[in-house]
Amino acid sequence: MSKQLAELLAKDRIITQAQFAEAAEAAKSGGSYVRYLIEKKVVAEAKLLFYLGQKFHLPTINLLKYEIKPEVLKLIPGDLSRKYGAIPIQSNKGTLVVAICDPTQAHGLEDLKFSTKLNIESVLTFHTAFDQTFAKFYGGAQVASAAFESFKTQKKEEARVDAASGTGGGEINLEIAQIHDIDSGNSDQDTAPVITLVNGILSEGIRKMASDIHVEPYEKRFRVRMRVDGVLSEILQIPPEMRRAVIARFKIMSRMDIAESRIPQDGRIKLKAGGKEMDFRVNSMPTLFGEKVVLRLLSQGNLQLDLMKLGFEAKQLEVFKKGIYCPNGLVLVTGPTGSGKTTTLYSALTELNQVSDNLSTAEDPVEYNLEGINQCQINKDVGLTFAAVLRALLRQDPDTILVGEIRDFETAEVAVQAALTGHLVLSTLHTNDAASTITRLINMGLEPFLVVASLNTIVAQRLLRTICAKCKIEAPVPKEKLLQFGLTADEVAKGTFLKGKGCTNCNNTGYKGRVAIYEVLDFSPTLKEMVLRGESIIDIKKQAVREGMKTLRQSALSKAAEGKTTLEEAISLTMEN
Repeated sequence: MSKQLAELLAKDRIITQAQFAEAAEAAKSGGSYVRYLIEKKVVAEAKLLFYLGQKFHLPTINLLKYEIKPEVLKLIPGDLSRKYGAIPIQSNKGTLVVAICDPTQAHGLEDLKFSTKLNIESVLTFHTAFDQTFAKFYGGAQVASAAFESFKTQKKEEARVDAASGTGGGEINLEIAQIHDIDSGNSDQDTAPVITLVNGILSEGIRKMASDIHVEPYEKRFRVRMRVDGVLSEILQIPPEMRRAVIARFKIMSRMDIAESRIPQDGRIKLKAGGKEMDFRVNSMPTLFGEKVVLRLLSQGNLQLDLMKLGFEAKQLEVFKKGIYCPNGLVLVTGPTGSGKTTTLYSALTELNQVSDNLSTAEDPVEYNLEGINQCQINKDVGLTFAAVLRALLRQDPDTILVGEIRDFETAEVAVQAALTGHLVLSTLHTNDAASTITRLINMGLEPFLVVASLNTIVAQRLLRTICAKCKIEAPVPKEKLLQFGLTADEVAKGTFLKGKGCTNCNNTGYKGRVAIYEVLDFSPTLKEMVLRGESIIDIKKQAVREGMKTLRQSALSKAAEGKTTLEEAISLTMEN
């Protein structure tokens, strides 16, 4: 859509000069004047079509309801259709009828007349109908460009608001840090809009500090969602016609086999954003209507490796450090996927990383590169399993070993043997709380006496959303309710309970960022005796609490009382004591 058309609308007072200026500002980032006006509902499409029909004395049609024969489409190639904004719809006796949506660009029709050697007549149609028809018959590059123009316009407006309020990070420029098969700077006209769209999605994920990006195909729609502070939200709808091109672009960038769509694949994308390296761990999976791609964002700059800043309370940190500073034994961190287990273990490794010690890891995948630590990537296809790598590492003169996850009896057995033979072993497990880890190990097949002899410390953790600092307000809670939830009278008296009102800084959620909460179990002699006697996990947990362990629920409530998170968040993400 041309600047000339927008000027005409302003001249005829269809829009105001202020609205024209706003559209001009949007167009500076590569957007379209009139498309911006339509999306912002400044101009209704039906009204615009009627106005242009009257102004230029042209008939109007709804292109979506018009059947176009394949032989007619061949009369104008896709590049010329895009260049002149004209789609052929009918040919008869030397005359070609084309559908257009910007009659101010009609001078280009003379060039079409010359190239097709046919008389050209034009009819008007809706802008959206034009784009959808172009996507249907010419591969959709125009729609991808339009979709991203809309996306950029929306994000530019958000950035302007952020700049005015002193929040946000503005635009992010991406630089490919590793060479890919297709260079975004040398792409043809058909693929450039797809590349721009994909780069825009990656940039937005970085700007929002998302942990994951989901690119999801469905029968009638194709959407992009991002997980920010643990919550998924939709940020973009892409025309379904574009799904193959967009998915292919992600697979090319992550060095996957684009010809293979029947099985899951894994890959990585390495980019530079704002001078910082950003890794995207990419997984594709076949679904009913095409491949779904999920990207996990791994930023070295966002990795917090200071144990003091992770969220441990003073006593919890003391117990955890006691466990990791033992010369041998097993330290386990438990919790669901995305609860920050890897960050906690990396922080422990960083704490232990000395020139005098040999630290090695077995990971699937290696998420961050840690200087001074020998990291090994698991590869099941060649027999490089956790157990196999762990056995190899034991012949590498290790002091401390990190095993990415204990998934089966074989890995658990080798880890315990390593812990019993003078090595410190750090690992993760998927359990709901610290005490349940003991039962999980025994259910895997380990003898209780081996668990008791090898285990030092168990840490269960979760991530809670923190209240947005820009819009936090007081949220008084009845004292009786607080006591009922399990807060002590002292915590109730001293507590400051807040919530987020919602602002542009937090996308009106009231939350910005996350903080970890912990349940740290010191495997004391009393607890070991209870395990050997075969006592229930409930009794073991009660004894741990009597010995000073703070449960996840208690830790969450403490964070709420400190004004770091809301009471609702603390209750919803933790179980009863």
